[in-house]
Amino acid sequence: MAINTKGWFFATGGASHIVLATKNKGKLKEIAVLLRKRISELRPLSDFNSAEIEETGASYRENALIKARVAFQSSGWASLADDSGFEVAALGGQPGLNSARWAEKEDGKRDFAYAIARIEKELEKKVVIETDAKFVCALALVRCDGEERVVQGEVRGKVVFPPRGTNGFGYDPIFVAESEKITFAEMDPSAKERISHRAKAFKTLCDKCFTQ
Repeated sequence: MAINTKGWFFATGGASHIVLATKNKGKLKEIAVLLRKRISELRPLSDFNSAEIEETGASYRENALIKARVAFQSSGWASLADDSGFEVAALGGQPGLNSARWAEKEDGKRDFAYAIARIEKELEKKVVIETDAKFVCALALVRCDGEERVVQGEVRGKVVFPPRGTNGFGYDPIFVAESEKITFAEMDPSAKERISHRAKAFKTLCDKCFTQ
């Protein structure tokens, strides 16, 4: 890889090694695919720091940057973090920034089947079967010299019930993107990669920060 002199950069040496601030195995796998041609190694933050990161930001962008900074400080590597959320129009944009917290059960463990059931119950209260929704993803990248860049992507569509599909993760089984007929969880991962919120954010990030 070479320095991108037209944009912000992403380049050689240690910068080709990135630590990802996530414990989500599905997310790690998806991001590894999106970056497979641009970096030589992607490692999870848990290899350097097992502490829970407190997400205190008021936006996806702020939370992503908080996590990327912690990953950079813990590892000394160039660091990448994403903060994403699922926003349901009929629920006023919930769960939104609290998308992961909606999946937390009383024992503290996360179960997205539980979160999906919560959404269904809330929609039933409003006598809504289908509603507009969107996925949002913010990506924060911290270079080895501490410089930072944040980008964002989103994909719009609708909520459907019952949940369908076993691919993907999180809220994928109840989301059908615009112009699609199947849920994210029913899609082949390569098909989702082309249209997802995360893919759009990565395209922007790579266009601005990477060259091959």
